[in-house]
Amino acid sequence: MRTRSGRARISLAVLIVFAIVSVFVVRLVDIQVVRADEFNAASLDKRGKTITTYGVRGDIIDANGAVLADSVLRYDITASPRVALLPQNAAVSVPAQLAEIAAITKQDPAAMYAEILADPTSDFMYLVKGVTLDVFEQIDALDVSWIYPERKSARSYPNGEIAGNLVGFIGTDGPQAGLELSQDECLASDNGSVTYEKGEDGTALPGSEVVTQQSKNGGTLRLTIDRDLQFYVQQRMEQTALELGATWATAVVIRVADGHLMSVADWPTLDPNNVDDAPREALGSRAFSTPYEPGSTMKALTAASLVDSGAVSPGDGVVVPYSLEQPDGSSIHDAFYHDTVNLTLAGALVESSNVAVAQFTDRLPAPKRHDYMAAFGLGQYTEVNFNGESAGQLPDADQWFGRTNYAVQYGQGMSATSVQMASIFQTIGNKGVRMPVTLVEGCEHSDGTNTGVSTTGGRQVLSESAAGQTVAMMEQVANKSGSAPRLQIPGYRTAVKSGTAEVAVDGGYSDNNVVISYAGVAPADDPQYAVVVTAGIPDRVFSGLIAPTWRDVMAQTLTTFRVPPSTSPAPDLPVNW
Repeated sequence: MRTRSGRARISLAVLIVFAIVSVFVVRLVDIQVVRADEFNAASLDKRGKTITTYGVRGDIIDANGAVLADSVLRYDITASPRVALLPQNAAVSVPAQLAEIAAITKQDPAAMYAEILADPTSDFMYLVKGVTLDVFEQIDALDVSWIYPERKSARSYPNGEIAGNLVGFIGTDGPQAGLELSQDECLASDNGSVTYEKGEDGTALPGSEVVTQQSKNGGTLRLTIDRDLQFYVQQRMEQTALELGATWATAVVIRVADGHLMSVADWPTLDPNNVDDAPREALGSRAFSTPYEPGSTMKALTAASLVDSGAVSPGDGVVVPYSLEQPDGSSIHDAFYHDTVNLTLAGALVESSNVAVAQFTDRLPAPKRHDYMAAFGLGQYTEVNFNGESAGQLPDADQWFGRTNYAVQYGQGMSATSVQMASIFQTIGNKGVRMPVTLVEGCEHSDGTNTGVSTTGGRQVLSESAAGQTVAMMEQVANKSGSAPRLQIPGYRTAVKSGTAEVAVDGGYSDNNVVISYAGVAPADDPQYAVVVTAGIPDRVFSGLIAPTWRDVMAQTLTTFRVPPSTSPAPDLPVNW
C-alpha cells in the first residue's frame, strides 16, 4: 500500500511539474515566436529613437562653376524633458544649464524651462532651430546630457544679388521663385532616417544605429550665365535706372552662335538671402515675365523680313513726309517734325522713321509679315520656360486693322519681353538662324549622371544674305544716327537699333510714359553677342540717353570673352536717294 501511495504521489507531482512547465513553454513560445514581432516593436518603441538624416539640396552654379546658390550646415538643438528631469540629473541644475544655452542662443531661459516642465514625460522638444556650426559647437562644449543635435542643411546665396532674380529663393514652404522652383526636380534632395537604441539617460547605445532610409543629395544645376559679367551688367543697369529716374530696367546678353544667355539683369534686384526687404516686383525676373511694346527696335525685324522676302532692298527709297494720313482718319507720324525727305530702307532705320517703314510695309502682305514675326519667336514662350514667363502678345494678322497694320511693324500694338527681343537680334546676327534660348546647360545628379537641355538645332528664319544686309543697315545707325558718338566701341564695328515706345494707359498712349531701349550686335563683321538694354518709364523720354549703357554693356561683354577686334571697315550704305 505504501508503495502504491508513494508512486501515486510521485506521479501526481510529475504531472503537476509537467503542467507548470507546459504553461511556461506555451507562454515562452507565445512571447518569443507568436508575438515576437509585437513585443520587439513595443520594446524598440520604448528604447529606440529615429532621427532624420537630411539630404543636401544641390548647388546652382554659373557657366564657370562659380556658386550662385548652395546649402550650408545648420543644427536643430532638441531636448528630452523626461531625461532632463531624471533623478540622476537632479544634481545638476536644469535651469542653470538652460541659462548657459540661452546665453549662446540669445533666448529666454525661463521660457525654455517652462516648456520642459509643460510635458515632463516627453522625449522630444526643440530648444532652438537652425543654429550655425559655431553656435552648435559652443552648445556642444557645455556637455549637457539631455540635449541632442540634429544636423540639417539651409540655403545660402554667397553672391547675394548677383543673378538673384534668376536664381529665386527658398521659403518656409519650399522653393518659391526662379530656378529654385522651376528646376526643383534637379536640385531637390531626399531625406533619410537612422534608428538607434538608447539607454535610460537617452544616450545612444554603441553599435545600435541602423540606417532605415538612405538620404539622397540634390543635383548641381549649371547655368549659361557668367557671374562676373552678370555683376557688371546689374550694376550698370542700376546706375542707368537711377540716372534716368526709371521705374524698372532690364538687360540681356545672348551669345549669337548658340542662343546661350550670358547675362539677364533686372532692376530692382533681389537678394535671395534677404527676400523680406525686396519689393514685390523684384521677386521674379522682369526680363522674362513682363512684356512691353518695344517700339523702333522692332524695325530691325521688319527690315529683315522685307529684304528676305524680296519685297525691298536696302537701297530702295520712299518719299517721307512728317505725317501720313490713313483712310480711317488716323495718321502715322514720326517722333520729331521734319520736312519731306527721301529715305532708303537703310535711311528709315537711321532716322527711325515710322512713316517710311509704314510705306515699305505695304509691299509685303500682312499674313506674310505675321509669319516672319512668329518665326522670330514673338507671341510664344522661349525654350527656357522660366517661372512666370510671358509669351507677350502678337495679334493675328486679321486683327491688324487700320493704323495697327503698320504699328506692329514699328513695335506698337504688340508686346515682347526683353529675352524675346534679345532672341530676335541673336537670329539676325547668326546669319538668320534662330537658336533655342538657353539658360540652363544641364544638371549633374548626385549619382554622377547628367541630364541636359534639348540639343535641337536652330531654325533658318532669314536667308544668310538678308541677315547680313540687315546687320549692314544697323551699322549705319551706329555710324550715322544722332546717337552715333555714344555707340562707338574702339576697335569694333557695331550694329544697333534704338527704340522708344509709348506705354498704353487707360486704352490710350501717353507721351510722358515710354519705354526706351537699344538693341544690337557686335562685332558687326562677325557678330558674337547681342545685347538689349531697356528702361521703363524714365523721367526723360529720349532713347539716345540709354545708348551709352548699351555701349558699356557690349564693351564689357567683348572684353570678358576676349572677342577679337574688327578687321575690316564698315559698309557705307546710302541713307537718302
